[in-house]
Amino acid sequence: QMRLVESGGGLVLAGGSLRLSCAASGRNLRNYAMGWFRQAPGKEREFVAGISVNGGNTDYADSVKGRFTISRDDAKNTVYLQMNSLKPEDTAVYYCNGRRVTPAGQYDYWGKGTLVTVSS
Repeated sequence: QMRLVESGGGLVLAGGSLRLSCAASGRNLRNYAMGWFRQAPGKEREFVAGISVNGGNTDYADSVKGRFTISRDDAKNTVYLQMNSLKPEDTAVYYCNGRRVTPAGQYDYWGKGTLVTVSS
């Protein structure tokens, strides 16, 4: 089992920045593709950003491109999401996801989330 713990959320003014962290334990992060998702009140959970196993590839939702950056430090077993130029519509609970695909199947792990509130 992989345990993921998010941190770094909080209240920020529009235009500000936050850096989310996702600390993994129980498994070696280097074997997992990692991602950030978010869920706003009354809405479904949506993809925000993803990073490949080796960190060579990243992907972003159109709504955050150019503002958010995902990165990973496998030595620290931690994934980050740098969020700049925050907007009120970025308000949501942000979840960390770890995914590993093997011949035996796909394994997904989720953290419990960290709340980001962007005030105008």
